[in-house]
Amino acid sequence: MKYKIKKNDEVVVISGSHRGSRGKILEVLRDSCRVIIEGVGLKKRYIKKDQNHPEGGVVEQESSIHYSNVMKAMIFDKKRG
Repeated sequence: MKYKIKKNDEVVVISGSHRGSRGKILEVLRDSCRVIIEGVGLKKRYIKKDQNHPEGGVVEQESSIHYSNVMKAMIFDKKRG
């Protein structure tokens, strides 16, 4: 399968609950046909207390979105119209 989007591309989510959100691709998961976008699809993850995290707590992480739900963002130049 050929991908038209790659890491560090600016994309817009075109369907789903995050429609209209814009962000940069952090990672492309080729085996599952999904992408991880910066600041989109945040989910909360609860961390137990351990030596690395002595207080535990809640961390927000980006979850993956199917690549068919995103498209490359068009960058328009104001001079060109």
